[in-house]
Parts: sequence; structure tokens; C-alpha cells
Amino acid sequence: MTRIVALLAASALTLSTAVPAAAAVESVTVRPDPTYQQEPFQGWGTSLVWFANATGGYPDEIRNQLAELLFGEDGLNLNIARYNVGGGNAPDVPEYLRAGAAVPGWWKAPAGTTRADTDWWKPGDPRFFDAAADPRQRWWVDRIKQDVTRWESFSNSPPWFQTVSGYVSGGFDPNADQLREDRIGGFAAYLAQATAELERAHGIKFDTVDPFNEPNTSYWRTTLGPDGNPTGGRQEGAHIGPALQAKVVPAMAQALRANEVKATVSAPDETNPGIFADDWAAYPASVRAQVSQLNVHTYGTARRTSARDIAKGAGKPLWMSEVDGHWGSGQSFTSMEPGLGIAERVIDDLRELEPRAWLLWQAIEDYNNMKPGAESPDGMNWGVVQIPFDCGAQDTLATCPARVNTKFHALRNFTHFVKPGDRLVNVNTTTDVAAVRNTELKTVVHLNKSDQARSVTLDLSAFGSVRQNASVRPVVTDQHGALVKGAAVRVKDRKATLSVPAKSVTTFEVSGVSGVNRAAALGGEYRLTGVQSGKSLAPSGTSLVQRTTDPAAADQVWRVERRAGGYDNRAQFSVVNAATGQRIAAAGGNVVLSSTDSPAARWVLSSTGDGTWTFVNQENGSLLDVVGESREDGARIGLYQATSGANQRWSMTAVPRR
Repeated sequence: MTRIVALLAASALTLSTAVPAAAAVESVTVRPDPTYQQEPFQGWGTSLVWFANATGGYPDEIRNQLAELLFGEDGLNLNIARYNVGGGNAPDVPEYLRAGAAVPGWWKAPAGTTRADTDWWKPGDPRFFDAAADPRQRWWVDRIKQDVTRWESFSNSPPWFQTVSGYVSGGFDPNADQLREDRIGGFAAYLAQATAELERAHGIKFDTVDPFNEPNTSYWRTTLGPDGNPTGGRQEGAHIGPALQAKVVPAMAQALRANEVKATVSAPDETNPGIFADDWAAYPASVRAQVSQLNVHTYGTARRTSARDIAKGAGKPLWMSEVDGHWGSGQSFTSMEPGLGIAERVIDDLRELEPRAWLLWQAIEDYNNMKPGAESPDGMNWGVVQIPFDCGAQDTLATCPARVNTKFHALRNFTHFVKPGDRLVNVNTTTDVAAVRNTELKTVVHLNKSDQARSVTLDLSAFGSVRQNASVRPVVTDQHGALVKGAAVRVKDRKATLSVPAKSVTTFEVSGVSGVNRAAALGGEYRLTGVQSGKSLAPSGTSLVQRTTDPAAADQVWRVERRAGGYDNRAQFSVVNAATGQRIAAAGGNVVLSSTDSPAARWVLSSTGDGTWTFVNQENGSLLDVVGESREDGARIGLYQATSGANQRWSMTAVPRR
């Protein structure tokens, strides 16, 4: 512990010592809203590949410090880990994957087996299963298991003998399915058996098993050199299209039951929310029912709200299960740009996706691969910790140093203060996240990417109780230091104003603020106006249309009634026409106006805090949608899958009671 504190102190001292801005020149008002609370947050995590395979055999001094940096209280304080069940190439394939990426498979091949031998493996046969496989990643399992509260196992590729190409780095055609259809059951059995052995050997329990990684992409291709041996890609990966995914999911669920593993299936772990939505739309209802958790990455950021609303419509938890990236220019351990970049990604993901958990790809990267000239002329800053992946048995922290960048420091502004069990609440800005614990506001994290200091006013009027001694304390990460605590500011008239530095991530620790101001909650009479068309919802017989807004039209006023779920973000509402008493409902794939309450007449309302909302039908998960994205007066309103389109978003303007 002393060593990690020393490392963090040293890294903070190496940050720039530029003079801070003299005065705040801009201001923002941040209004947390506890009337819209996300489900209890499950925590922060990382996948263990490839760094666990690379570093799990390092000298104790080095690998223990790495574990403290990620899972220790003074480090990132992570509590979720994803274990990669490696596929593994045939014994006669020369090494070509990047450092750490050749994660050992769990099979035991007969002597003399080559890549041409693909029919020897039998599911469940102990002769062909290596219970001692993957010792380096498994060192990490034992080292961190007291800190990890949720485990997920996942696959990047099936073993070579279950693939079409015969290699774990992808198919020769990256758009063609790589998993052999006749090996689906065997692949599921392989993952389930490895997961069961991990539970038995290490005394842990997996919550979920995800059999895919970015499966419906063209990322994964094997190329062969003139000698017939592979030269790339450099990591395990397998294209598995939605139709094939839909066959793997039930096989995976069955294999887990057969191996007496209580973990359930998560999917599809796509690279971005758009492809995630495409995959999910292609799953039959029977397959969707066997997926217990939805996983998505945010390497692409469009359509986050589609993933959010799909999860709500399906009644399933959603994880942001993997992301990292390069921000700023070149490899740097002092520039604030990487820290600001990852902070913005976290805030946007939490605000738009509303995930139960947020995970890094691999928190530790290969310093050698990131330094200038390796992958780019100036180097890159993937990973929040960087260490060479070729350290030896005689190395020490002096000869094989671990370096933290400002992504590490910025993330601690989130991971140290937003705790498992907290509920994130709506915020009216795009620069903040806020969390309540039980009924108390505990945390607001604010991002200031600008070159100037900023005045931030916390408006606490949406809370029910603000005690006389309520206060806000800033904890700042910027170019001068990390997690630097400032003086507490008293709350006056339900507001507190503080100044934050330029290019900073600031956590506001709040005390004395709790409850809900019910008058601030959604409910009452509103005009519902389409964001795309600017026209208002109105009845047309038993159908629903959009009409040019008429302030005098009583039938353009709707009563929004909270029916179940309290202030949860999955609370159910009825939407009742103020003039006719009819409810908006789903029937036969269409929108109708009904006189009776039922699940089809209940709606889950979603918002990013910008004053616009989507309406997700409680019964079938579809969204209220202007058909054909029409802007015309009288255009019909229907139901459609989530698209994140403006024709599925509605502004709600309160109408004074008559």
C-alpha cells in the first residue's frame, strides 16, 4: 500500500505546474433531479485481457502493485472483472498475436496435433480438458477476488478447432461467420466447462457468461504469409452474425445448466449501440428471453439512447461492458487531454445509456506497444496504466516501472465517489453526473474541458430536504494534482456556487441534501410536441396523430399519471387525453386510444435531462414513433423499435390547470 501511495504522489507531482486561470469567465447551473433515478449502480470494472496474461507471472513486487492500482482503495477501486476464456491456436501455429493476446485455451490436445486436426475434441471429456490452463490470468483471479463483487466470463474467439478458418484471429473473410455451425454446442460446452472450473478452483461465482465480443463486425480477419502461416490479425476475434448468435444463446444457456453453473447469458457485446440494436432486432423472442443481461461497447457513440430504451423495453439490465481509447496527442503521462477525454466518455455513457455498470477494455496497456514508433509515430495512451509486457523474472519496479496517466486520475473522480448501490439521477447538463445513496445526494462529478476556470452553481431545488448545515466540498483533478480536496462551501437558499479550474474533473461531495421535491416530479397535464416536427399529439378517433399546435385545443393536452415504480427510471406512466379520457395504448403493433388500463396502456419514459422524452411501451418494448418521420399535419403516430431518431422524442410542456 505504501508503494502505491508513493507512486500516485509522484505521478501527481510530475503534472504541469502552469499557473491557474485568474478568474472564472463562464458559469453553469447544474440541477440534479432525484425524481428520475437510474437502477442501483453495480460498479466499475475491467476486462482482464490481455494484461492479466502478460503480467500474471511477473515478480510479486510488480504484479501486486498493478493489482493495487486497479482494485485497491487508493487505486481505481474497481469491483467488477471480466475473465476471458481464451480460444487458442493449434500447437503447430507459430506465435503472431500481440503481446499478451495469446490467451491459453482450456483444451488439452493429443500429442502431435496440428491445425489440420479438428475432430479430436469431445465436450466434457477430461482427457481433452486442461483444468490447469491459463495460470497467469488466474493469478489475477486469486489476487483480486476479495475485491470483486461481480464476475463475467466471455469469449473473443472459439478454439481453433471450432472455427471455419482454423485460426483464432478471425476468418479469411471477416464478414463471414467464423464459428462452425456444427460446433455450436461444443463451443457453448467449452465456455461452460471453463467457467465451472474457475468457480470450483477459485471459490468465485460468475453472474454472467457472454459468448461473443463485437461479433457482428468486420474487425476479425486472419491473413497468411507466403509460408502458409498467419501474419495477422493480432488478437482473437470471430465474426458471428445475428442469425448465428441466436443459435449460440440457447446453446449457451443449456450448457450452463448442464455444468450446474448458475450464471446466465449476456449478449451481444457489440462494438457500438447501433450494431447492438441491429443484433437484438434479429433475435427471435424465444432467444431474447434467454438473455439475462444486455452488453454494449461505446467505441461508436451514436444511438446510445436506443440501447437504453431496448433494455427498458426488454426489462433487462444493461452494461457498458467495454471501452477505452486514445485522447490527446501522443503517449503522455502528464497531459490532461486523455483524462478529460475519458471523463467525457464516462459522463456521456452514464447519461445516455443509463447502464448498471461501466467497464474498461483492459485497464493496463503494453507500454512498448504504446510508445512512439510502435503503433503510431507519436505513441498512444490506451490504458490507464502502462507497463512493458515483456518484463522478466529478475525485473523490479525500478527496471519495469508502471506508469499512470491522467485517465487513471480522472477516473478516480468517479470510481472513488460513485459507489455500488448508488443511483445516478438526471442532470440538466451534458457535463455532469450525480448520484444519490439511499435518499441522500452524495456526489456530483463535473467536467470542465475549457481553457478557463468556471463557476458552477449546484441547484438543489429538486430535493425534498436541505439542512441548515448542508455543504459541498470540491475534489479536483487537473494539471496541478489529483483528487485534491478543497474547502467546503455552505449551501444557501438551496444553492451552492464553487469555482472549478480549467481543464479539470471535479467531484463535489455533498452532505445534508436528501429526499425528493414531489412538485418537481413528472406528472400533471402537458402538451406533447414532436422534436422533429414541432407538432403536437392529438387524438383522431381511436388513432393518434400529430397536429399543428393549437394552444386552445383541449384535445392536445395529455395527463401524465405515474402508475408504478416510484421515481425509478423504469417507472410506468399512463398518458390520458384531457378532453376524451382515452389512454394511449399499443394494440396489434399499432397505437390506439383505449378506455381501459393495461400493460399495453403503460409507458416507460426516458430522458437525458434535456427536457425531451421517449415513450417505451411496457407490453411490447416499442417506442412511440411518427410514422415515416413525417412532418405533415395529421401524420399517423405508430410504434417502432428504438432508433434514437428525433421522430421518437417528445417535448413536454406543462399546461396550467384550467
